[in-house]
Amino acid sequence: MSRADDRREGAASGGLSRRDLFKSAGAAAAAGAVLGSLRTAVADPEVRADVRVQGPGAITLTLNVNGVERKVSVEPRETLLDTLRLPLDLTGAKRVCDRGNCGACTVHLDGKPVNACLVLAVDAEGHAIRTVEGVATKEGRALLDAFVREDAMQCGFCTPGMFMSCAAAVAEKGASLTEADARAACAGNLCRCGTYPHVLKAAVAAAKAK
Repeated sequence: MSRADDRREGAASGGLSRRDLFKSAGAAAAAGAVLGSLRTAVADPEVRADVRVQGPGAITLTLNVNGVERKVSVEPRETLLDTLRLPLDLTGAKRVCDRGNCGACTVHLDGKPVNACLVLAVDAEGHAIRTVEGVATKEGRALLDAFVREDAMQCGFCTPGMFMSCAAAVAEKGASLTEADARAACAGNLCRCGTYPHVLKAAVAAAKAK
């Protein structure tokens, strides 16, 4: 029987065709398999001991931010960016695209630059979080001075993210940092003012000063 015949048969009978019935049966079987495996996981004490149940309401986290242990109460769905900006009042990381495309919310997680809008706060627990507020006043002071000296800040909205990407590159490469290295480090950062050349010069100057 062709598909057309199958559809006509279903329409004539006022119900499901055999093809639709098979599709429904397959979906039901797949759902049953998934639910069955979930029930097994919940029932198995060894598996259950490894599962950390959080939420749906607010939970208490301890986040290491700029070297200080900070306790916050957030819902498991909240991002690290929201947690930094709202309960912790660290507003250097900016919300712009909110989808990891612009880099304005860049922070360091265990020394590596990440987009805070793509990291859940619960996943950041147990890791060292560094924001522009902490880096610019300590190990990134030379880079901050270079940003000012090279006029790398224009409107300033993307600057914290640019700064954090450059700071990670300077920390990794040291005095050997080249303009190409700095350009690669800032590849995920958008600047609508077009101040990229000044940012690159600032990063190289800071690396040499370091």
